[in-house]
Amino acid sequence: MYIVAIGWAYVILMMAITASSIGKALAILVFLGILPIALFVYVADGPRRRRRSMPVSDDISDQRDAGDSQADQR
Repeated sequence: MYIVAIGWAYVILMMAITASSIGKALAILVFLGILPIALFVYVADGPRRRRRSMPVSDDISDQRDAGDSQADQR
């Protein structure tokens, strides 16, 4: 995933270096470089963000069950 973003950044950087003015170079960097790469990384990283944000309920429910079962055994 990141190799595509790095390759794209390199190409856009080379385009900006060869631009005829500073304004064009900055516009190329922002609109063809930074914004698309940020969007790409955000979208491509979505499944990992979703997995990371899910609560791990198995550990919590096991602890509750263990405590409840001990009270029943007395």
